[in-house]
Amino acid sequence: MAIKGVLFDFSGTLFRSESTASWLRGTLAASRLTLPEHEVARLAAALDRAGALPGGTPTVDVPEHLVDLWSRRDESAELHRAAYTGIARTVELPDPALYDALYERHRTPEAWRPYDDAPEVLRGLRELGVRVGVVSNIGWDLRPVFRAHGLDPYVDVYALSYEHAVQKPDARIFAQACAGLGVAPQDTLMVGDDRRADAGAAALGCAVHFVEHLPVARRPDGLRPVLGLVEGAGAR
Repeated sequence: MAIKGVLFDFSGTLFRSESTASWLRGTLAASRLTLPEHEVARLAAALDRAGALPGGTPTVDVPEHLVDLWSRRDESAELHRAAYTGIARTVELPDPALYDALYERHRTPEAWRPYDDAPEVLRGLRELGVRVGVVSNIGWDLRPVFRAHGLDPYVDVYALSYEHAVQKPDARIFAQACAGLGVAPQDTLMVGDDRRADAGAAALGCAVHFVEHLPVARRPDGLRPVLGLVEGAGAR
């Protein structure tokens, strides 16, 4: 089987979000609010424990009143915002406007950093003639993040859950991505960090490769094996 297309997850695979502390500090600065450093540290730790930052520490204990919303959060922009601002509201912040301000910050390019080897791997796939797609459970348009970091030219198709009202691991979102690439699932490799969500591509017939969801500094070359897999399979 020659691999003619590669699909990538976004958060934890190609990009990593800033830390919860950086997220809170940046939002406070933009809102022109000043808090004692010990209070910033306390609030950041509480937000982190709650899993309030999309792409950050996973949310473990979802409040009962948010359980249904949480299960569908990536199906629309409205659900995504409501779910994450709802989780953030479990932490009392000094200004109610901060909940929406935090949500807005996490959608900005400066809140995300590509893994160090992401540009090299995406360029390498382009040189091999392999088409590339991004498949993400998300509630907002991540294309500006790719553009700001110079990676958009290497992506042929984006399949974003909120645009299709379908979340991974539902095979339909992977089918949308493969159709957009013009590549059969059997000739496609899915690369992700979530062994439940991203494994859904296997039901469609895609090969699946996992990377570890680690901070950027702790995963300098986690994507490089993808080039070896593609070359070993015989890229077109």
